[in-house]
Amino acid sequence: MELQFTGKLYLEVNSERVIGPGRVELLERIHESGSIRQAAIQMKMSYRQAWQFINHMNTHFGEAIVISERGGKGGGNARVTLKGLEIMRSFKDLHERFREFLKENSKHIEF
Repeated sequence: MELQFTGKLYLEVNSERVIGPGRVELLERIHESGSIRQAAIQMKMSYRQAWQFINHMNTHFGEAIVISERGGKGGGNARVTLKGLEIMRSFKDLHERFREFLKENSKHIEF
């Protein structure tokens, strides 16, 4: 029997989940595509849900994480701000250390 620790890492603000792996992926996809709509399609979520996540992050971090411009003839665009990029990098680094912690400590489980 193989036992291992598992878990998920989230950042909460005032007991509300603000950042986790899925939202970081959303930010990465927006950063790569320049589009909330494209990022939502890639993640198989509605544009509305993606926008709600972005709005929630923007509100709870006290500054814009994603800035978007409405579409027109050529379509709109979106960009992840410097603060958003910093949050993405910090979370990914912490998440990797968390995964290593779980992996390393799973080696020592005995019952």
